[in-house]
Amino acid sequence: MMEVKEELVEKPECEESVEECYENGDSGGDDFENELDIPHIPVITFPGRVKKFKCLECDRPFAEKSHLAKHIVIHTGEKNFKCNECGRTFARKGDVVQHSKIVHSGVKRFKCDDCGKNFTLKRHLTQHLILHSGVKQYSCDQCGKLFADKSNLTRHLNAHLGVKKFKCDECGKQFTTRKDIIRHFVVHTGIKDHKCVECGKLFAHKGQLTQHMVVHTGVKNFKCEECGTFFARKGDLTRHLPFHSNVKNFKCEDCGKLFVQKAYLAKHSRIHTKVKKYKCNECDRLFAKEDHLTKHSLYHSGAKKFMCEECGKVYSQKSHLTQHLRIHSGLKFQCPVCGKLFVRNNHMARHIETRHPVPVPCDNDI
Repeated sequence: MMEVKEELVEKPECEESVEECYENGDSGGDDFENELDIPHIPVITFPGRVKKFKCLECDRPFAEKSHLAKHIVIHTGEKNFKCNECGRTFARKGDVVQHSKIVHSGVKRFKCDDCGKNFTLKRHLTQHLILHSGVKQYSCDQCGKLFADKSNLTRHLNAHLGVKKFKCDECGKQFTTRKDIIRHFVVHTGIKDHKCVECGKLFAHKGQLTQHMVVHTGVKNFKCEECGTFFARKGDLTRHLPFHSNVKNFKCEDCGKLFVQKAYLAKHSRIHTKVKKYKCNECDRLFAKEDHLTKHSLYHSGAKKFMCEECGKVYSQKSHLTQHLRIHSGLKFQCPVCGKLFVRNNHMARHIETRHPVPVPCDNDI
C-alpha cells in the first residue's frame, strides 16, 4: 500500500546560496522550485524504501542510482546544454527546460506593491524592493558610489578593473555583465522595433529610443567648459570633448585619414568596403551609413522644418540651412590659387578642380 507523507529532503551544503547557484548556471531541479516560489510538495514514498546511494561531494542521498548519476553532473563543472534564447549554459538538459519556462516565458508573477513593476523571479522582486527602501549600504572603494545591492556593486567594480568576461561570438566585443551582452546581441539580429515618432529613426532597444527622445525636447543641460556649447545628453558632451584636444588616435588603414573617435573611423571605413546595407524603402537607394539614409528619407517625407530667419526659405536638413546662412553672414571661402571667393566650400573645391587642376608629371619629369 502506497502512502503519502511529509519528507523534508536535506539540501546540499554548498558554499553558494540557491540564488547564487542559479545565477551561475549551476542550479539543479530543486533550485527552480525555489525560484518559482512553489510551496513544499509532499513526497510519495514506499514503506521500506532506503536511500542508499549517497553523493560523495555533498552527502545528499538518493534512492535510485540513476538519480545520483544525474545529480553528480552538477559537481563536474561541465555545462553542455545551452539555452538558445540567451546562450546561457547548464549542466543538465532538464535545467535548460526549467530555465526557459521561468526566464523566457514572459510570465511575470511577482509584482511590486510600491510601483507596480512585475518580475519573472521572486529574488528579482526582493532585490528591487531595496531600491524603495532608499538604503544604500554598499560603497565602492574606488569612487565612493553607493549601491543598494551587493551584486550591483560587484558589477560596478568590474568596470573599474576593466574586467570583461562576457564576449560576443559575432563581433568579439567584450562586456562586463551578462545583461550587457544579451542587450548587445540584439544588434546582430538587425531587429529595430522601437521607432522615434519625431524623426522616424529606429532603435534596437527601448532605452536607446528614450535617450534619443531627449534630443527632440530641446533641453540641453550639459555644458562644455571649453567652448560653452550645450548638449542634451551627457554622452554627447563626452564625445564632444576630444575635439578640443585635437588628438586623433584612430587612423584609417586604407587612406591614412585620422579621427578623434573610434566610432567616426568605423563609419568612415564603410566607404572603402563599399558595403551599403542601409536601404531606402521608397526608392531602394542604398547607403553606407545609417545617418545618410535618415537624411535621405527627409526628401521623401517632404518635411522642411528648418527655416531661415532672414529670408524665410525652408530646408529639409539642418546642414542645408547652415550652408544657406553663409549667404546672409557674408562668410566666404577663398581660392588659394587665384583668390576668388565662394559662399560654399564645395563650390570652391569644384572651382579648383576645373580651373586649377594639378598637372600630371610626365615620365621625363620624374
